Amino acid sequence: MRSRLLLPLIGAASALVLSGCGRPPAPDVRPGSAAPGSATAPAPRGDGRIADDRGLSPFETDHVALTELDPRLLRAVRQAAARAKTDGVDLFITSGWRSADYQRRLFDQAVTQYGSREEAKRYVLPPEKSAHVRGEAVDIGPTDAADWLGRRGAAFGLCQVYANEMWHFELATRPGGACPPQLPDATAAEY
Repeated sequence: MRSRLLLPLIGAASALVLSGCGRPPAPDVRPGSAAPGSATAPAPRGDGRIADDRGLSPFETDHVALTELDPRLLRAVRQAAARAKTDGVDLFITSGWRSADYQRRLFDQAVTQYGSREEAKRYVLPPEKSAHVRGEAVDIGPTDAADWLGRRGAAFGLCQVYANEMWHFELATRPGGACPPQLPDATAAEY
C-alpha cells in the first residue's frame, strides 16, 4: 500500500513544489561533469522535474531529465519503448535525472511524510546515494508500462532493482542477460 501512496511523490515527482528548505540551492552538476557555465559543458537547464503527470516520451530530446541520463540507459529505454509500442504499450519516463537539490527536497519531503530518515530511505535516497542524481535510473509509467518493462526489461539490460518500486529501473545486466534479484527497498542499496 505504501508504494501506491508514494507513487505520486516519486513516480510523478513533478507535482511536488517545495520551498523554504533552509539551505542554498546546490549546483546541478553530476559527478565527473564540468562545472556550470564552463566552456566544456553547458549547465543543465532545470532540476529534472517532469511537469506532465503522464511523463515524457523517451524520445524527447530537449528535457534535462533525459539529456542528463547516462546515454546507455537512455538508449536502452528508447529501444524498450519502441518494442513496447509494437505490443500496444505506451511507455513514459515519469522521472529521470534529478539535480542534487531536487533530490534533497524529495528526500526531505519523504522524511516529513514517513517520520524518520531511515524510513524515508526505503523510498527516496539522499542525493549522495541516488542513482537518479547520477543519471543512472528512470521511473517508468503508467503502471501497465512499468509492468511490461518489469517482465521484458532484461532483454534491453533494464531491471527493476527495488521490490517496493515497480516503476524504478536501472541498467543492471547486459542486454539479454538475467536481472539480479531485487533488493527489498533502497536501504539495501546503501553499503
